[in-house]
Order: sequence, then C-alpha cells, then structure tokens
Amino acid sequence: MGNIVLTETQIQRLQKKLTEGKEGSKMTKQQLFTIATLAYKMWELLDENEELDDWMDSKIAQAEQSVVAVVKAFMYDEVEDSLGGMDKLNYDDLVIGK
Repeated sequence: MGNIVLTETQIQRLQKKLTEGKEGSKMTKQQLFTIATLAYKMWELLDENEELDDWMDSKIAQAEQSVVAVVKAFMYDEVEDSLGGMDKLNYDDLVIGK
C-alpha cells in the first residue's frame, strides 16, 4: 500500500474532530498515540532486510487496513460536513496511495 499524505490543515481538522464532544474521544486519542508511538519505535528498530514471523506480518497488514479504513471513513464524514459533499473536495490537497 502506498503513502497517505495529509495537509497540515487536514490533520488539524482530524484532531479537532476527534476531541469534539465525544466521551470516547480521550480514549481514542490515547489509543492512536499508542499505535503511532509503538509503530514508529518498531519501524526504527527493524532492520531493512529483517524478516518477521508470518503471523507478525499478517497482524501488521490487518492493522494497516483497519487504520486506513477508519481514516477514510472519518475523512469522508469530515468532507461531507465541512464542504457539503465529496464533489467539492480539492484532490490536490489529499493523496491516498501512490
């Protein structure tokens, strides 16, 4: 899967939406922080040619698919709310994949 590139404005909107009026938003932010921190740490420790067990590769692939699905749904809702529809989205500001 390719890279996901977000503008700073989109990231700020995502952060704001995660914290707006939801009881679970604090837990969500903590969970996202944990995922990001641990993933980055593992990325740093993992050698370029190091191979993981198959079950590890599978779990990482599943986690990536899950996070991408949530981000896409979350961003779709944000676009619907803020712009009035996907047809008004500036695709120059958002690149998902390669």
